[in-house]
Amino acid sequence: MTVTKPLFHSDDIAKILDSVQDTGTGHSLLSLSKLEGYTTDGGKLSVALAVGREKAGALAPLCDKAAELLKALPGVRDAAIILTAHRPAAPASPPAPKGHRPFGGKAPAPDAPVLPGVKAIIAVASAKGGVGKSTTATNLAVALAQQGLRTGLLDADIHGPSQHRMLGVSSKPEVINGRLQPVNAWGIKSVSIGMLVQEQQAMIWRGPMVMGAINQFLTDVDWGELDILVIDMPPGTGDAQLSLMQKIKLAGAVIVSTPQDIALIDARRGVSMFKKMEVPVLGVIENMSYFCCPNCGHNTELFGHSGARKEAEAMQVPFLGEVPLLLDIRTSADNGMPVVASAPDSDAARAFYQIAQATTQALKKNSAL
Repeated sequence: MTVTKPLFHSDDIAKILDSVQDTGTGHSLLSLSKLEGYTTDGGKLSVALAVGREKAGALAPLCDKAAELLKALPGVRDAAIILTAHRPAAPASPPAPKGHRPFGGKAPAPDAPVLPGVKAIIAVASAKGGVGKSTTATNLAVALAQQGLRTGLLDADIHGPSQHRMLGVSSKPEVINGRLQPVNAWGIKSVSIGMLVQEQQAMIWRGPMVMGAINQFLTDVDWGELDILVIDMPPGTGDAQLSLMQKIKLAGAVIVSTPQDIALIDARRGVSMFKKMEVPVLGVIENMSYFCCPNCGHNTELFGHSGARKEAEAMQVPFLGEVPLLLDIRTSADNGMPVVASAPDSDAARAFYQIAQATTQALKKNSAL
């Protein structure tokens, strides 16, 4: 299948859908449905609309009319509208035709450069949830900033955003001249969907909406000049990860795992994914490597030990370091104070400093910095 680059935006599709009206009610097709996304393949445009089951049949004539109008878009030879009748329809009042851009804004030009002021973009990934990826990404970003590097942190985990809490950010980012301004905290610039929605709100979004949000974080945020942008990737090896890697050029990836075999299975998948996408794997981090008793100082290997180091050697990728399982790391994250900033002389902070230095060295070795 050859996927062609569209010469139009979702806003253009939305305007056409909004122009097709039901003669009986006066409501437009866009107001009676929800634009979930679209694809182009060899000049054929496929548009997905979510509607209520009870309205799917009645909207068929409007869809046929809209499909004919969609053929007038640049590069479109044929068009089809697919109804996904598995969720309630959008409200009947006609909304502004914003397409599927989750938090508004004008779509960038198709040839606009992505993150032109950022020297190196690195992904912190786990391919599995629950291994401390976000905590690692936060402390790594702050530690890089403490090395004198201009650092940004993008929370791409749309369904489970946590960076706003770990950075202690409670205010919403400003919008200046149509550009979202990242929040400054602990020496870094950061953006997370958690800064834009209520904390108890569930992000019940499908793939097109998720990628729409991530694309806006890449193109509609005024990141400015950065040496490094750290992306806290969503867990797994699915569509969001692949789409993001196709959107931008990553200077490298950092894999976070715990020592036990169950976590290492997914770490292998993560390394494999990045290698297939020709993204350099900067190294593997072993998180929760051991538990250090605060009373007696004895180390207990709750999840085993050195499993990630051995796995890195087997996969022929660097080992960046190990982070102990310490209460300070958890409490500092819950309190919005990364441990590298709140307790810079602690064992936990020293572990993250060493990992940040190893990451910087790997980027310099690859001429990314």
